[in-house]
Amino acid sequence: MWRVHRKHGFVRASLACSCILCFLLSATAKRASAQCEGQITSLEVAARCTERSSVPMSRAEIDPTKSYRLEELIDMAETNNPRTRIAWERAKQAADRLGIARSDYFPHLAALALAGEQRTIEPWPKPLDTPQGFIKIELPLVESGLELKYNVFDFGRRGARVEASKAIRLATVAGLQRTNQDVAFRVVTDYFNLITAEERLEASRQIVKTAQTTQDAAEAQLANGRSTLPDVLNARAAAAQAAYDLQASIGAVDTARVVLRETIGVEPSDAILVEQPAELPLPTEVVESTANLVNVAMQQRPDLRAISEKLRAANAEVKGAKSEYLPTIQFGASAAREQLWPSLYAHGPNPFGYADETVWSVGMTIRWTIFDGGARKNELRLANSRAREAQDEKREKEDAIGREVWSAFVQFRTGVRQHEAAETLLTSASTSYDASLDAYRYGVKNLVDLVTAENQLAQARLAVVQSRSAVRIDAANLDYATGNLLRHQPSVAQPTGKP
Repeated sequence: MWRVHRKHGFVRASLACSCILCFLLSATAKRASAQCEGQITSLEVAARCTERSSVPMSRAEIDPTKSYRLEELIDMAETNNPRTRIAWERAKQAADRLGIARSDYFPHLAALALAGEQRTIEPWPKPLDTPQGFIKIELPLVESGLELKYNVFDFGRRGARVEASKAIRLATVAGLQRTNQDVAFRVVTDYFNLITAEERLEASRQIVKTAQTTQDAAEAQLANGRSTLPDVLNARAAAAQAAYDLQASIGAVDTARVVLRETIGVEPSDAILVEQPAELPLPTEVVESTANLVNVAMQQRPDLRAISEKLRAANAEVKGAKSEYLPTIQFGASAAREQLWPSLYAHGPNPFGYADETVWSVGMTIRWTIFDGGARKNELRLANSRAREAQDEKREKEDAIGREVWSAFVQFRTGVRQHEAAETLLTSASTSYDASLDAYRYGVKNLVDLVTAENQLAQARLAVVQSRSAVRIDAANLDYATGNLLRHQPSVAQPTGKP
């Protein structure tokens, strides 16, 4: 959600990225988050955008006849996935809580209205024309007016609450960003898993063809009297095994489609089509050193920023707890129009008259709690404990980020090396099978040698498919570990020779 310019409600990354993942995330028009229009330059800008936005009530649906690009799937997941919607609502709630905290800096004005009637009995000496020994007074009353209250000075209570609310607001926005990255990485992983399943399916079809070629060669040799029936049966068994594996590959494609739809946040089904990645070079190298990548992650990771903001909020709560030991000064005023119709039930005419007058009051109140049974002391201890907890949580997250970046880097480097080895293996296995097939046809090698070469070729084909997918996912994982995913900047991993 947090990328560059608006189109259809969500965002895409830069056109400048050369590697296949970055290209797939940004290959077409520049886009921005559903919340925001324009450049997302900071958490504060993102928070203001979130305040102005609303979570879409409707959800996007998958068109089973359309082939979707990776960036389209990510945009759709950011709208549909429950995790992003929950994080979005939390960010908006934090913005509302900040507004509540800021309201304490303004006077509170209330309209008052009162209508009622009161009857009282007062003792009265019997000698003064009160045979019952009391008099009865009825007092109908109507009053309407305004009441003003304003907290003049509180030694930092309001400021601490506002500062804590600001920090929590930024922390929830950072959490929203990380949630978007989480969902985007899941989409990337499931997308490439689907691509891998489809490529494995194509490789399985090639394996079936190769097995059929081997079977045809065995049957031709049997017809020429240079092979035996067991050889032909072995070749047929290998072809049947290839056909069996083909059905498993077909099922894997359908399963991968179901998983991808679930991640996007639509109804589970296998009715989804994706575009195959363009023929672009795979990312094969990381220009930056691992130490620099760790430093970048410390600056970019939204989850670390969220913890830092929580620490700031905890420190603000400590200030607020300390300010509770100091007094507050409050200004109050009220003005009203009051109407009275008092009646005295006694001998003689009613001595009271009708009143219709304006009444008002103005005053300053100083409140200083002298003793509270230890409530403020415990609140301060609790706030200090939360601050220490947030500090330890931040340190733990920093250590975890360093491990994650190192692990992602090593995993990517290993994936690249495995892919290079798989390419070499495929070339060797293909050459070996062709040579073994020719040798078998000329009677130089037996069927066992040919089937062995066939199995090696099948394994090499699957290894290339799997390793190519692993490199793509590992490159995305490296961006995810450094917090670079979905940002308007090149991917960490680039093809050889790219800047």
